Amino acid sequence: MASVTQREAGSTYDLEDRGAGWLVFASAMLGLVGILAVIDGVVALSKSKFYVADATYVFSDLRTWGWITLIIGAFAIVAAMGVLSGSQFGRWFGMIAASVIAIDQFVFAQAYPLWSLLVFGSAVLVIYALAVYGGRRVST
Repeated sequence: MASVTQREAGSTYDLEDRGAGWLVFASAMLGLVGILAVIDGVVALSKSKFYVADATYVFSDLRTWGWITLIIGAFAIVAAMGVLSGSQFGRWFGMIAASVIAIDQFVFAQAYPLWSLLVFGSAVLVIYALAVYGGRRVST
């Protein structure tokens, strides 16, 4: 693996583009997780009976977490666009947004546990993809 390209199954494989699929995945999942967080926030604000009854929160109530989740979801959608642009700022902003979404969904799990676990897992995959494959491209 000392050279930039290598032969695999008769085709040239560029090592610089090895993580391009992960970055597209991270951008798409960050946008999807952001949209899901916005939907969670809107539902929490408008129809509180949708979520688990008698859920207790350490901080405030379901309506407050609805606003927080809505705002975090909007930031995640903006971060997805930044990741798709390929900038380093977008990469770090995407990692921060995915981390905040993971924490938010972990706290929001009292209201809808399985859904929050699914969104939490998606956010962790986005963090992995951006941390491992989102670095600067090697130019030789």
